[in-house]
Amino acid sequence: MAAQHPVLAGRRVIELGTMLAAPFAGHLLAQLGAEVIKVEPPAGDPTRTTTRGGAGGSFLAYNRGKQSVCIDLKTSEGQAVLMRLIASADVVLHNLSPASTRALGVTRADCLRVNPGVVYCHIQGYGSGPLENELASNPVIEASTGVMFGHRINGRPTRLGPSYHDQFAGSYAVIGILAALQAPVDDVDARCVELGLYETGLHVAARDYAGDQLKAQLGVVARAGADPGEFSAPGYGAYETADGRWVYLLMLSDGHWKKFCDALVPAETHDETLTTSRSRKKRRPEVELIVKTAVAALPLAELSSRLRDAGVGFTEIKPSDQVLNEAQAQVPGKLARLGYAQHQFDLPNLPLPHQRAPLEGELPPPLLGEHTMAVLASIGYQEPECAVLQAAGVVAVLTQVGTGWAPPRA
Repeated sequence: MAAQHPVLAGRRVIELGTMLAAPFAGHLLAQLGAEVIKVEPPAGDPTRTTTRGGAGGSFLAYNRGKQSVCIDLKTSEGQAVLMRLIASADVVLHNLSPASTRALGVTRADCLRVNPGVVYCHIQGYGSGPLENELASNPVIEASTGVMFGHRINGRPTRLGPSYHDQFAGSYAVIGILAALQAPVDDVDARCVELGLYETGLHVAARDYAGDQLKAQLGVVARAGADPGEFSAPGYGAYETADGRWVYLLMLSDGHWKKFCDALVPAETHDETLTTSRSRKKRRPEVELIVKTAVAALPLAELSSRLRDAGVGFTEIKPSDQVLNEAQAQVPGKLARLGYAQHQFDLPNLPLPHQRAPLEGELPPPLLGEHTMAVLASIGYQEPECAVLQAAGVVAVLTQVGTGWAPPRA
């Protein structure tokens, strides 16, 4: 069941987020019950136009539950509106570049000037140091923290695909915000959350750095790109079945190996010299051939039955457009059906059912500026004032009425 009294109920968050890191953090805060007001420029968050000129998956998935307020922060009047919003807030969250942060007047000092007790959270490319004013993106961080070096396609270092470092940073930001909200109101440093994508990447990859140092101290000679990793064991990977499907096998321990052999390898061909993990790692090509041959001999249905009966951990490798059809994903409460324009989307919920806010009445992904006037009214603007601001282009309402998506090609 969702929380009857969500931990962040009654908290107002002002999000100036673009692309992914801050919007992902805002999404998590909204799922925990916060009122999240997304402040967007007249052009909107860039993720509104990444798919055929319309909203992409990032926007739809991570901006649900938010209100959209459209303000031109390049005007002094727009900055004044923003400051009134911040004065009403518990948290300010953004991932603007350092230069944009200064230009738009949303530095820590700017925000504290109008709201001394506000929790200020800034996610940027790099934390304090010689690169702190440089720009960075998720693939840049993969490259600079060692992830990309070990992930190669046809020998070329390549990004992972999903922007995991952005999402890790958003998650770390929420941890920081939750901690900061517990700090005394007059402890401005404890209520300031600043983190870099780079430093996030360092923390996520800490085990790899520790492992490298351990090997160096043990005298292990590592070859560039050849180390399979701490948890890489022969048989722990993807294999193709007789009917062209793919499975991923859980093969980390000696017990896993024995169960696999009992299920798929004829007893008379069991090699007792491969019963230990150390021996299998030394003879990796031989073990891989055994596993590959055994899996390739059976269609998925029969293979699954044998592996399940033997207690072998495995799963079919699913394309993303089939994942949400699975019974495990369809359990009530795990998905929310929300609309955007004329379309409906099943969107996964925060996997913390006892902390998550109730789903009833959750706002769908907002149209650009959809809530501008309602939010301005909540901070004391009267209708004539709103009309003046709108006529001057300082604020906007529903500037994107349609989806923006181009029709499919004939």
